[in-house]
Amino acid sequence: MSDTTGYRANIGVIVPSSNTTVQPECDDLRPFGITNHIGRVTVKTGSIADPAAYRAHVELMRQGIGSAIEQLMTAPIDHLIMGVAIETFQGGYEGAARFREQLEAQAKIRVTFGSEALVAALRKFGARRIAVLTPHQPEGDAVVQTYFEEAGFEVARLLGLKCAKPTDIARVPRATLAASVNELNGDDVDAIVQVGTALAMAPVAVAAELMLGKPVLAINPTSYWHALRTLGHEDRNDRAGRLMREF
Repeated sequence: MSDTTGYRANIGVIVPSSNTTVQPECDDLRPFGITNHIGRVTVKTGSIADPAAYRAHVELMRQGIGSAIEQLMTAPIDHLIMGVAIETFQGGYEGAARFREQLEAQAKIRVTFGSEALVAALRKFGARRIAVLTPHQPEGDAVVQTYFEEAGFEVARLLGLKCAKPTDIARVPRATLAASVNELNGDDVDAIVQVGTALAMAPVAVAAELMLGKPVLAINPTSYWHALRTLGHEDRNDRAGRLMREF
């Protein structure tokens, strides 16, 4: 028996409690008959500018994901999106895959990691040399770069915005994001990728693709695309740029 509202699918989305971007960006892409349901990992972290504080924040987030899944899976969820940032890149390409498999074993359903969704999208476009935008401190940037390199991509440039607190990430102005994309762009890159789920990048990425003539992949729409396609739903629209329209 299907849900009356979510008769096509119920998608669960795990997000940090401080994150105000993932939910609206996923809701903007929700097709009729599919519903989104949010599970939050409690985040009480202040500054993450100090390396020790940053590592403590990442560890607390990682520990809290299991509890958020346990709570969310009391509903009839068909697929999970991990709407967290650095945790889906931690451990490199193979290490992140093992962590995703652990979460799938707990949830007993498929889980989309933003990291793997971005890799799948880049491969759809045939991109090999990329530029990356993050909200992270240098330690987080290194984790992201290692992941993409282990996945087989050459990272030509990486720009970290060095947001000092988790809540600062969602406050980065879209003008700053657009300027950052322009700074990262060049004839030597096939695609531009944005990570950090709290950055409100979705509309900037769509506009940048039109201006630059190459894929600009924001992590939240890319994750939602991956979840829909994994569930077997082929809904297409222009709200997530070329990815949702072409693949």
